[in-house]
Amino acid sequence: MRLHGLDIARFLAFCGMVLVNFRIAAQVSPGTDAISLFTNALEGRAAALFVILAGVGLSAGKPDRATLLRRALFLFLIGLLNLTIFEADILHFYALYFLVALPFLTASGRVLLLAAAATVLIGLISLLALDYEAHWNWATLAYADFWTLEGFLRHSFFNGWHPVFPWAAFLFLGMWIGRLNLASRSVQARLVLWGAAAAVLAALPGLLVQNPELAELLGTSAIPPGPFYILAASGSAMAVIGLTLAITPALDKAGLAEWLAAPGRQALSLYAAHILLGMGTLEAMGQLDGSLSAEQIFGYSLGFCALSMVAAWIWSLFAKRGPLEALLRWSTSFPR
Repeated sequence: MRLHGLDIARFLAFCGMVLVNFRIAAQVSPGTDAISLFTNALEGRAAALFVILAGVGLSAGKPDRATLLRRALFLFLIGLLNLTIFEADILHFYALYFLVALPFLTASGRVLLLAAAATVLIGLISLLALDYEAHWNWATLAYADFWTLEGFLRHSFFNGWHPVFPWAAFLFLGMWIGRLNLASRSVQARLVLWGAAAAVLAALPGLLVQNPELAELLGTSAIPPGPFYILAASGSAMAVIGLTLAITPALDKAGLAEWLAAPGRQALSLYAAHILLGMGTLEAMGQLDGSLSAEQIFGYSLGFCALSMVAAWIWSLFAKRGPLEALLRWSTSFPR
């Protein structure tokens, strides 16, 4: 039986991603007001929740290696297309995460956790041994030489927006979570408690050290993605998953569950829509120049999320899957 709570969590991740990406695209400088602090807290967390939910989906759907390979190829190709208009694309990273996960589809839960830890360790060693700043212009958030082999590999595996090391750890963790009995109230409670504890404890090392460079490495910011960022983002994702699963029956009784779950089932299509339609509208209005306030871009983002929810619900009345979801399924099911 499909757990609607996972779809709702996916929609929440989408909303968090919209809040972050629209602010960055509109060049709105983060401030110290409540809205800015809230949006800042979502950076690196919404995307991590997405990846963990993808891992949960792998364990729940149990695709064979050929299907997962085709899925990775599809996401890689549309991710490359998306990169031509949106440099912070995550879809081609998903493809790489899936390729890394191929040998672990039938692995035990213990092996999945060890794989996650090993991925984080490789990422940490890379941060210590290599120059994380290479190719980046932080003033413009532009990455030089991306379309060269060296630049693409460095960006994909080390210092891009969502590099395989250590971001693939989120996928392994999600695969482990997907092996749990997520319909169990006790499992849901443990996800909330363990997740919240991990998120809080992960923030302590960065606060205790005085050296700025060491504080950055031990901090919970997504850039650079140190081990305590992975722990903090994993913890917050676990808490959100456990909480949404726990409250879904109440939402169902209130008639809200399907409204929130429908866009979660169409997250891939909505991801493309938030770039093409959401950011495209901002560009057409000439609002990508930093002229919007934090409050204005926040309101625009929430409005887009609300419209996405309504559009996804209407679409679900006529089709089982979103347009890109249907195309993805076709690409993995036609005769081999």
